[in-house]
Amino acid sequence: MPSCKISILTTHDAHLIIMEDLIFNLFIFVLAAFIGFELISKVPPTLHTPLMSGANAISGITLIGALIIAGGSESVYSQWIGFTAIVFATINVVGGFMVTDRMLEMFKKKKEDEK
Repeated sequence: MPSCKISILTTHDAHLIIMEDLIFNLFIFVLAAFIGFELISKVPPTLHTPLMSGANAISGITLIGALIIAGGSESVYSQWIGFTAIVFATINVVGGFMVTDRMLEMFKKKKEDEK
């Protein structure tokens, strides 16, 4: 007969697993922030407007993901994290569109007043 081994996680083991996941996710976050800062600081001003439009599209996708997380989770912690992500992604999308619109206004020809 095949033997079936059942392992029981203690509370201490569960905390270790959670801490390992937290440290890994924190590492990914710090790495992404560092790489993002390095990439953005190297962008020439002429490419800023097209990249801003692309960033707005990505923030829109982030906003949809945050809505799914906040609405589909039963955990209060996940709902708060999702709500925070919704707020920050909304600020990012709205601010990005405002900046992009303002920059595109600079390229429009101004009408001269006829006298």
